[in-house]
Amino acid sequence: MTAVKSDIEIARMAAKKPIMEVGSKLGIPQEHLAPYGHDKAKIGADFIHSLKDRPDGKLILVTAINPTPAGEGKTTTTVGLGDGLNRIGKKAIICVREPSLGPCFGMKGGAAGGGYAQVIPMEDINLHFTGDFHAITSAHNLLAAMIDNHVYWGNALDIDVRRITWRRAMDMNDRALRQMAGALGGVANGFPRECGFDITVASEVMAILCLAEDFEDLERRLGEIIVAYRRDKTPVFARDLKADGAMAVLLKDAMQPNLVQTLENNPAFVHGGPFANIAHGCNSAIATKTALKLADYVVTEAGFGADLGAEKFFDIKCRKAGLSPAAAVIVATVRALKMNGGVRKEDLGAEDVAALTRGCANLGRHIANVRRFGVPVVVAINHFTSDTDAEVVAVKDYVSRHGADAILCRHWADGSAGIEELAERVAELADAGQADFKPLYPDDMPLMEKIETVASKIYHAGEVTADKAVRDQLKAWEEQGYGHLPVCMAKTQYSFSTDPNLRGAPEGHVVPVREVRLSAGAGFVVAITGEIMTMPGLPRSPSAERIFLNDDGHIEGLF
Repeated sequence: MTAVKSDIEIARMAAKKPIMEVGSKLGIPQEHLAPYGHDKAKIGADFIHSLKDRPDGKLILVTAINPTPAGEGKTTTTVGLGDGLNRIGKKAIICVREPSLGPCFGMKGGAAGGGYAQVIPMEDINLHFTGDFHAITSAHNLLAAMIDNHVYWGNALDIDVRRITWRRAMDMNDRALRQMAGALGGVANGFPRECGFDITVASEVMAILCLAEDFEDLERRLGEIIVAYRRDKTPVFARDLKADGAMAVLLKDAMQPNLVQTLENNPAFVHGGPFANIAHGCNSAIATKTALKLADYVVTEAGFGADLGAEKFFDIKCRKAGLSPAAAVIVATVRALKMNGGVRKEDLGAEDVAALTRGCANLGRHIANVRRFGVPVVVAINHFTSDTDAEVVAVKDYVSRHGADAILCRHWADGSAGIEELAERVAELADAGQADFKPLYPDDMPLMEKIETVASKIYHAGEVTADKAVRDQLKAWEEQGYGHLPVCMAKTQYSFSTDPNLRGAPEGHVVPVREVRLSAGAGFVVAITGEIMTMPGLPRSPSAERIFLNDDGHIEGLF
């Protein structure tokens, strides 16, 4: 019996094409590609600008049910679908996010797809890649340093050190940095104050880079970051500290989309990486919009389940970037649906149609939610070898009763050959012009009502709780002219509720909003719910313990 190869072994065996050849397939001249080695490159701003008058292709979103330890394979399906569309003769590009080092060394592992549906070079993409995250971290912390430096040298802006809202950032899970005291050690080190770190992917700088239209828009947005408040509670902006220009310079190269390839040598843009349980969870708008000018179909993903990633893709990214998706794919697995139906992970190998049917309620909720935005839906059943015919039929029947198609996909094992049927159906849906996209709520709805709308219509919550300080803060921002902004819900990815252990499709639960943050530069208000953390911690046995360089100089344990 032939041994099953690991994702990293498959990636290492790939027959890569020179990145210039991949670019030429899209009509990108070599002089507009800045190569990072032989297998990745950045696309120049001048070339991107030259595309502005071209028509757009069709935009396809790949989302998923709520994640479980059983696995769903959203990125794998995104990559596979892009390869599948190219296989059936369509010109397609995939757009995905760059992985964060925190999950790579924590518990989630890499995020470059899997099996025979991967983007490569997998090791580079999962580690330092082209340095984008380092640039974002540096720009974020430059602003933090300039705040404390301004206070140290006389505080001409009259910053209230008790009301400095800008934290520091690093791209690693480190719970010890969540809340701390800084500037200790005497007068020479500045004024001691309470501070803390967020993970880089939760940084407003990351969100700004992923939503900015071009370099000028990037610099403008950076200047609009609110870093602190004065004693009279008026805001202090990054531009008041004259930090916006230097921050933009640090992000000059990071702003340009990264071009790589799939295992089947099809083009892929990998750019930006905000978390969907904390931030807005989508790849950069500039990468998506560039891809739409270069291909007939663009397949992109939004992080975690559709209650987080898809909602934010529709209500934040599409709203802000002027995008209109033509179709959506919801990824599910038989294993994950059985887990939603109450089966323990160690028992998932046994057939259990009854539990599977119970767990399908989670899938049904996501189907209804995505349709609420006016986007047609197809379900991709990401195949596992333990799936039985009866279980697959049960999923297809359930989805059919909800007025959609469910298609079994074997792209992990067979690459594009295993996902042709889904590719044909997605192209058919996108070309039919059925989509009538509209966001969930209007711009002029009050901020608290926007939060309640997401909670009631997407999470099916019975109530949203928030203390007076939170409600007063939202009203104050409305009075300051920020009431038109969308809301970005920070919530556990594992459940429609704020309880990560409550699987399936719960209803009538309470969503407690414990804190709100204004991301004025990015252009949204973050509502932090439940126990969600903007700086994750490592698990008891982090992936980092199993990552090493073998005797042949190859990385082991990354995925």
